Amino acid sequence: MNDERWQNIISMVKEKFSPAELSCEDIEIGQDKHNNPVKGKIERVEFTGPLGKMKLERTTKPKVLDKHTLYSNRAGSDMRVDYVYSEDEVVQFMNAYKWDEEEEGWIEIEASSLAEQ
Repeated sequence: MNDERWQNIISMVKEKFSPAELSCEDIEIGQDKHNNPVKGKIERVEFTGPLGKMKLERTTKPKVLDKHTLYSNRAGSDMRVDYVYSEDEVVQFMNAYKWDEEEEGWIEIEASSLAEQ
């Protein structure tokens, strides 16, 4: 999901389903090899659509290049996983949710169920 496609989705939602509420949140993904925080971003749009109250989220975070598992074979020792993140490449994906009145929470909508409607 690139920036242009996300903006097209936002424009379509604003045009068809008003009012649309936009928000953005910075998240901490983990730490790099120098123990500096690695940040990502979640962009949200909430609106009332054909399935009721709905939410679209686009998550942007650095691409994971490598994963190092650090452990010892001694009894009682702990294990740690270190991730190596790209400094210039990002991964973006989108999730869709609908509000469940009974559970009073968001339920993720599967992509296959959207194609059926």
